[in-house]
Amino acid sequence: MKSGFVNIFGKPNAGKSTLLNLVVGEKLAIVTPKVQTTRHRIKGIVSTNDFQIIFSDTPGIIEPKYKLHEKMMAAVKSAEEDADVKLLVADITDTPEEVEEIFASLKGKTPVIVVVNKIDLAPDKVQDTINFFKDKGYKHVLPVSCIAGSGITELMELIVELLPEGHPFYEGDNLTDLPVRFFVGEIIREKIFLLYEEEVPYHTTVIVQEFKEKSTLVKIRADIIVQRETQKGILLGKRGSKIKELGTLARKEIEEFIGNKVFLELFVKVRPKWRDNEAHLREYGYN
Repeated sequence: MKSGFVNIFGKPNAGKSTLLNLVVGEKLAIVTPKVQTTRHRIKGIVSTNDFQIIFSDTPGIIEPKYKLHEKMMAAVKSAEEDADVKLLVADITDTPEEVEEIFASLKGKTPVIVVVNKIDLAPDKVQDTINFFKDKGYKHVLPVSCIAGSGITELMELIVELLPEGHPFYEGDNLTDLPVRFFVGEIIREKIFLLYEEEVPYHTTVIVQEFKEKSTLVKIRADIIVQRETQKGILLGKRGSKIKELGTLARKEIEEFIGNKVFLELFVKVRPKWRDNEAHLREYGYN
Protein backbone atom coordinates (compact mmCIF):
# COMPACT_ATOMS: atom_id res chain seq x y z
CA MET A 1 0.00 0.00 0.00
CA LYS A 2 1.18 3.54 -0.78
CA SER A 3 0.86 6.07 2.05
CA GLY A 4 2.25 9.49 2.84
CA PHE A 5 2.00 13.27 3.20
CA VAL A 6 1.57 15.38 0.07
CA ASN A 7 2.00 19.02 0.98
CA ILE A 8 0.94 21.92 -1.23
CA PHE A 9 3.00 25.11 -1.52
CA GLY A 10 2.90 28.26 -3.61
CA LYS A 11 2.33 32.00 -3.73
CA PRO A 12 -0.97 33.42 -2.48
CA ASN A 13 -3.79 32.99 -5.02
CA ALA A 14 -2.02 30.25 -6.97
CA GLY A 15 -5.08 28.04 -6.43
CA LYS A 16 -3.69 25.78 -3.68
CA SER A 17 -6.90 25.70 -1.67
CA THR A 18 -9.03 24.97 -4.72
CA LEU A 19 -6.67 22.11 -5.57
CA LEU A 20 -7.00 20.65 -2.06
CA ASN A 21 -10.80 20.79 -2.23
CA LEU A 22 -10.75 19.18 -5.66
CA VAL A 23 -8.56 16.21 -4.80
CA VAL A 24 -10.33 15.55 -1.49
CA GLY A 25 -13.81 15.99 -3.01
CA GLU A 26 -15.01 18.23 -0.17
CA LYS A 27 -14.68 21.93 0.60
CA LEU A 28 -12.16 21.93 3.44
CA ALA A 29 -10.20 25.08 2.60
CA ILE A 30 -11.95 28.40 2.15
CA VAL A 31 -11.46 30.12 -1.20
CA THR A 32 -11.76 33.83 -2.00
CA PRO A 33 -10.32 36.15 -4.67
CA LYS A 34 -8.29 37.95 -1.99
CA VAL A 35 -4.71 36.93 -1.21
CA GLN A 36 -3.64 35.41 2.13
CA THR A 37 -7.02 33.79 2.74
CA THR A 38 -5.39 30.60 4.07
CA ARG A 39 -3.81 31.07 7.49
CA HIS A 40 -3.60 27.53 8.84
CA ARG A 41 -2.25 24.24 7.60
CA ILE A 42 -5.33 22.26 6.56
CA LYS A 43 -5.18 18.51 6.00
CA GLY A 44 -7.44 16.47 3.75
CA ILE A 45 -7.32 12.67 3.71
CA VAL A 46 -7.95 10.55 0.60
CA SER A 47 -8.12 6.79 1.27
CA THR A 48 -8.65 3.79 -1.01
CA ASN A 49 -7.73 0.12 -0.77
CA ASP A 50 -4.46 0.91 -2.56
CA PHE A 51 -3.30 4.17 -1.02
CA GLN A 52 -3.82 6.83 1.63
CA ILE A 53 -2.77 10.39 0.83
CA ILE A 54 -2.75 13.10 3.50
CA PHE A 55 -2.86 16.36 1.58
CA SER A 56 -1.89 19.60 3.33
CA ASP A 57 -2.77 23.06 2.08
CA THR A 58 -0.38 25.65 3.51
CA PRO A 59 -0.57 29.46 3.68
CA GLY A 60 0.71 31.28 0.61
CA ILE A 61 4.42 32.05 0.88
CA ILE A 62 4.99 35.71 1.77
CA GLU A 63 7.54 37.93 3.50
CA PRO A 64 6.29 38.23 7.13
CA LYS A 65 5.25 41.72 8.24
CA TYR A 66 3.91 40.87 11.70
CA LYS A 67 3.65 37.92 14.09
CA LEU A 68 0.56 36.42 12.46
CA HIS A 69 2.53 36.18 9.21
CA GLU A 70 5.40 34.56 11.13
CA LYS A 71 3.00 31.91 12.49
CA MET A 72 1.70 31.29 8.96
CA MET A 73 5.21 30.83 7.58
CA ALA A 74 6.04 28.49 10.49
CA ALA A 75 3.16 26.30 9.27
CA VAL A 76 4.77 26.28 5.82
CA LYS A 77 8.12 25.26 7.32
CA SER A 78 6.52 22.44 9.30
CA ALA A 79 4.78 21.14 6.18
CA GLU A 80 8.03 21.31 4.24
CA GLU A 81 9.79 19.10 6.79
CA ASP A 82 7.30 16.21 6.88
CA ALA A 83 6.37 16.02 3.18
CA ASP A 84 6.77 12.76 1.26
CA VAL A 85 5.83 14.57 -1.96
CA LYS A 86 5.74 18.35 -2.52
CA LEU A 87 3.26 19.98 -4.88
CA LEU A 88 4.56 23.39 -5.97
CA VAL A 89 1.60 25.24 -7.47
CA ALA A 90 2.31 27.95 -10.03
CA ASP A 91 -0.25 30.37 -11.45
CA ILE A 92 0.39 30.43 -15.19
CA THR A 93 -0.37 34.17 -15.27
CA ASP A 94 2.52 34.89 -12.87
CA THR A 95 6.07 35.52 -14.05
CA PRO A 96 7.73 32.07 -13.95
CA GLU A 97 11.09 33.50 -12.86
CA GLU A 98 9.53 35.02 -9.73
CA VAL A 99 7.66 31.81 -8.94
CA GLU A 100 10.82 29.72 -9.39
CA GLU A 101 12.65 31.90 -6.87
CA ILE A 102 10.17 30.70 -4.25
CA PHE A 103 10.22 27.10 -5.48
CA ALA A 104 14.04 26.97 -5.36
CA SER A 105 13.93 27.29 -1.56
CA LEU A 106 11.61 24.27 -1.36
CA LYS A 107 13.83 21.89 -3.29
CA GLY A 108 15.42 18.95 -1.47
CA LYS A 109 15.52 15.18 -1.54
CA THR A 110 11.70 14.95 -1.40
CA PRO A 111 10.03 14.27 -4.77
CA VAL A 112 8.59 17.47 -6.26
CA ILE A 113 5.76 18.02 -8.73
CA VAL A 114 5.35 21.48 -10.25
CA VAL A 115 1.62 22.00 -10.85
CA VAL A 116 1.02 24.70 -13.45
CA ASN A 117 -2.50 25.86 -12.60
CA LYS A 118 -5.08 28.05 -14.38
CA ILE A 119 -3.98 26.92 -17.85
CA ASP A 120 -7.42 27.90 -19.16
CA LEU A 121 -6.45 31.56 -18.60
CA ALA A 122 -3.38 31.47 -20.87
CA PRO A 123 -3.37 28.36 -23.09
CA ASP A 124 -0.72 29.89 -25.35
CA LYS A 125 1.75 30.00 -22.42
CA VAL A 126 1.36 26.39 -21.26
CA GLN A 127 4.16 24.71 -23.20
CA ASP A 128 6.63 27.56 -22.63
CA THR A 129 5.93 27.46 -18.89
CA ILE A 130 6.38 23.68 -18.74
CA ASN A 131 9.66 24.00 -20.67
CA PHE A 132 10.85 26.76 -18.32
CA PHE A 133 10.45 24.64 -15.19
CA LYS A 134 11.92 21.55 -16.84
CA ASP A 135 14.94 23.60 -17.91
CA LYS A 136 15.33 24.57 -14.24
CA GLY A 137 15.67 20.90 -13.34
CA TYR A 138 12.12 19.99 -12.28
CA LYS A 139 11.48 16.45 -13.50
CA HIS A 140 7.71 16.41 -13.00
CA VAL A 141 5.72 19.37 -14.40
CA LEU A 142 1.98 18.95 -14.94
CA PRO A 143 -0.50 21.48 -16.40
CA VAL A 144 -3.91 21.59 -14.69
CA SER A 145 -7.01 23.73 -14.46
CA CYS A 146 -8.61 23.41 -11.04
CA ILE A 147 -11.65 25.34 -12.23
CA ALA A 148 -12.21 23.01 -15.19
CA GLY A 149 -10.96 19.92 -13.34
CA SER A 150 -8.51 19.04 -16.12
CA GLY A 151 -5.22 17.30 -15.39
CA ILE A 152 -6.29 16.13 -11.93
CA THR A 153 -6.47 12.42 -12.81
CA GLU A 154 -2.93 12.53 -14.19
CA LEU A 155 -1.75 14.41 -11.10
CA MET A 156 -3.25 11.83 -8.73
CA GLU A 157 -1.67 8.97 -10.68
CA LEU A 158 1.76 10.61 -10.49
CA ILE A 159 1.39 11.31 -6.75
CA VAL A 160 0.56 7.67 -6.03
CA GLU A 161 3.54 6.58 -8.14
CA LEU A 162 5.91 8.80 -6.11
CA LEU A 163 4.55 7.91 -2.65
CA PRO A 164 6.47 5.45 -0.47
CA GLU A 165 5.09 2.09 0.59
CA GLY A 166 3.61 2.18 4.08
CA HIS A 167 0.71 1.72 6.42
CA PRO A 168 -2.24 4.14 6.63
CA PHE A 169 -1.86 6.96 9.16
CA TYR A 170 -5.62 7.29 9.73
CA GLU A 171 -8.29 4.65 10.11
CA GLY A 172 -11.87 4.93 8.85
CA ASP A 173 -13.22 7.33 6.25
CA ASN A 174 -12.43 10.68 7.89
CA LEU A 175 -11.65 13.47 5.43
CA THR A 176 -9.61 15.56 7.89
CA ASP A 177 -8.09 15.55 11.35
CA LEU A 178 -9.49 18.99 12.27
CA PRO A 179 -12.64 19.47 14.38
CA VAL A 180 -15.94 20.70 12.92
CA ARG A 181 -15.81 23.95 14.90
CA PHE A 182 -12.56 24.87 13.10
CA PHE A 183 -14.34 24.69 9.75
CA VAL A 184 -17.30 26.64 11.13
CA GLY A 185 -14.92 29.48 12.01
CA GLU A 186 -13.33 29.27 8.57
CA ILE A 187 -16.71 29.48 6.82
CA ILE A 188 -17.54 32.64 8.76
CA ARG A 189 -14.13 34.10 7.94
CA GLU A 190 -14.59 33.28 4.25
CA LYS A 191 -17.84 35.26 4.18
CA ILE A 192 -16.04 38.21 5.78
CA PHE A 193 -13.47 38.11 2.96
CA LEU A 194 -16.24 38.00 0.37
CA LEU A 195 -18.51 40.67 1.87
CA TYR A 196 -16.10 43.34 3.09
CA GLU A 197 -13.65 45.43 1.08
CA GLU A 198 -10.20 46.87 1.62
CA GLU A 199 -8.19 45.85 4.69
CA VAL A 200 -10.97 44.75 7.05
CA PRO A 201 -10.78 40.98 6.33
CA TYR A 202 -7.01 40.97 6.99
CA HIS A 203 -7.53 42.54 10.43
CA THR A 204 -10.16 39.96 11.34
CA THR A 205 -10.21 36.49 12.86
CA VAL A 206 -13.05 34.27 14.09
CA ILE A 207 -13.28 32.27 17.31
CA VAL A 208 -16.09 29.73 17.79
CA GLN A 209 -16.91 30.05 21.48
CA GLU A 210 -19.85 27.63 21.59
CA PHE A 211 -20.83 24.65 19.48
CA LYS A 212 -23.73 22.89 21.18
CA GLU A 213 -25.65 20.10 19.46
CA LYS A 214 -29.32 19.96 20.47
CA SER A 215 -32.07 17.60 19.35
CA THR A 216 -33.34 19.80 16.51
CA LEU A 217 -30.41 22.14 15.74
CA VAL A 218 -26.84 23.15 16.51
CA LYS A 219 -26.33 26.34 18.50
CA ILE A 220 -23.17 28.21 17.51
CA ARG A 221 -21.78 31.36 19.09
CA ALA A 222 -18.75 32.98 17.49
CA ASP A 223 -16.67 36.08 18.16
CA ILE A 224 -15.30 38.12 15.27
CA ILE A 225 -12.10 39.83 16.40
CA VAL A 226 -11.01 43.14 14.87
CA GLN A 227 -8.25 45.64 15.71
CA ARG A 228 -10.14 48.96 15.77
CA GLU A 229 -13.56 50.36 16.68
CA THR A 230 -13.96 51.69 13.13
CA GLN A 231 -13.58 48.13 11.81
CA LYS A 232 -16.26 46.98 14.23
CA GLY A 233 -18.60 49.61 12.83
CA ILE A 234 -17.91 48.46 9.27
CA LEU A 235 -18.58 44.84 10.20
CA LEU A 236 -21.85 45.70 11.92
CA GLY A 237 -23.09 48.04 9.19
CA LYS A 238 -25.93 50.53 9.50
CA ARG A 239 -28.34 49.28 12.19
CA GLY A 240 -26.60 45.91 12.10
CA SER A 241 -27.54 45.25 8.46
CA LYS A 242 -24.11 43.99 7.38
CA ILE A 243 -23.61 41.56 10.27
CA LYS A 244 -27.08 40.13 9.58
CA GLU A 245 -26.14 39.53 5.95
CA LEU A 246 -22.90 37.90 7.06
CA GLY A 247 -24.75 35.68 9.54
CA THR A 248 -27.29 34.56 6.94
CA LEU A 249 -24.64 33.61 4.37
CA ALA A 250 -22.49 31.81 6.93
CA ARG A 251 -25.42 29.97 8.52
CA LYS A 252 -26.58 28.57 5.18
CA GLU A 253 -23.16 27.15 4.33
CA ILE A 254 -22.60 25.82 7.86
CA GLU A 255 -25.94 23.99 7.64
CA GLU A 256 -24.84 22.40 4.36
CA PHE A 257 -21.47 21.47 5.84
CA ILE A 258 -22.75 19.80 9.03
CA GLY A 259 -26.09 18.57 7.65
CA ASN A 260 -28.22 20.11 10.38
CA LYS A 261 -30.16 23.26 11.21
CA VAL A 262 -28.06 25.99 12.84
CA PHE A 263 -28.78 28.86 15.21
CA LEU A 264 -25.84 31.23 14.74
CA GLU A 265 -24.94 34.18 16.95
CA LEU A 266 -22.12 36.54 15.95
CA PHE A 267 -20.42 39.10 18.19
CA VAL A 268 -17.76 41.62 17.17
CA LYS A 269 -14.96 42.37 19.67
CA VAL A 270 -12.06 44.80 19.45
CA ARG A 271 -8.57 43.56 20.36
CA PRO A 272 -5.98 46.22 19.39
CA LYS A 273 -2.96 44.86 17.49
CA TRP A 274 -4.00 41.23 18.01
CA ARG A 275 -1.97 40.19 14.93
CA ASP A 276 1.24 41.14 16.77
CA ASN A 277 0.25 39.90 20.23
CA GLU A 278 1.66 36.48 21.11
CA ALA A 279 -0.95 35.77 23.81
CA HIS A 280 -3.86 36.70 21.53
CA LEU A 281 -2.44 34.63 18.68
CA ARG A 282 -2.21 31.54 20.90
CA GLU A 283 -5.74 32.13 22.18
CA TYR A 284 -7.03 32.38 18.61
CA GLY A 285 -5.39 29.12 17.52
CA TYR A 286 -2.27 30.45 15.77
CA ASN A 287 0.26 28.27 17.59
